[in-house]
Amino acid sequence: MNKLQITQMADKYMSHEMIRLHTELPEFPDGRISLLYTVLSHQPGAASQKDLLAIVTSLVQMGLDTHDMVENSPNPAKSGMIGMRAQQLKVLAGDYFSSRFYHLLSQAGQIETIRQLSEAVCNINRIKMNFYGRMKQMKLNAEEYLHFGAELKSGLFLSFTGFMSGLYERLWPELVERFSRCEVLLHELRKVEKMSSLDSSWGVWHILQEGTEEDRRILTDRREDQNLIKSMLHKYDVSEKLGALLRQSTGQLQTLLQRLQSDKLIRELQPLIEPFLQATGQQRVTALKELG
Repeated sequence: MNKLQITQMADKYMSHEMIRLHTELPEFPDGRISLLYTVLSHQPGAASQKDLLAIVTSLVQMGLDTHDMVENSPNPAKSGMIGMRAQQLKVLAGDYFSSRFYHLLSQAGQIETIRQLSEAVCNINRIKMNFYGRMKQMKLNAEEYLHFGAELKSGLFLSFTGFMSGLYERLWPELVERFSRCEVLLHELRKVEKMSSLDSSWGVWHILQEGTEEDRRILTDRREDQNLIKSMLHKYDVSEKLGALLRQSTGQLQTLLQRLQSDKLIRELQPLIEPFLQATGQQRVTALKELG
């Protein structure tokens, strides 16, 4: 099953006319879902459940990501009634996706999976509290920013470690973490390319850590000045540094894939890292070539 089919499969349970018409939803986590689905397909004890597990994980992740889009303190005068309604719908949409997750698993008698995913959600929320608290207090460096981002993306998927067997059980946590880190770096690279959400980007934390004292002071005082941030990102070669970090993490991910025991699985996973390779201008290196 490819990414499009997985997305369509999950969309059947997420589709709601009011949500579709009146609010924006986050990007579907097709990379991590495809990673989970593909690896589960090679686990004798879990292969028969892969469709259900991929769907419910999609629903939970979309619920979390939708709630993350809700502004903490929207300005009614600025957003107006339509804006406030959109915010309320994001909350309701996130809750709706979560309710679908519980319903599907309870119907299938997967009570233990409900518990595991619920515990993962609680842990993710604890990580978010710590992350946002550190950001607000300005007690965060660029590497910690990446680490927190990867933790938040990988949290749900780590709960499936128990579904793996043998070597896969040992490699799964590292595989998910490394893949999630690549996703975070790719997202940060796209922020710079599109010049969007710059005030909450890796580049800002990098400059606050590595910049001159004067630049750090100016950036701290003028965090909402997008033009200032753009000029500083260029001054400190943030795009090039992110590209180098993504190349490094992608290389580590490729090395990790070679430790898997199934050549077939390696071939099936290879397309999932293509976006990382393309973003950094690397030539395609297929698993077949590496395996000789």
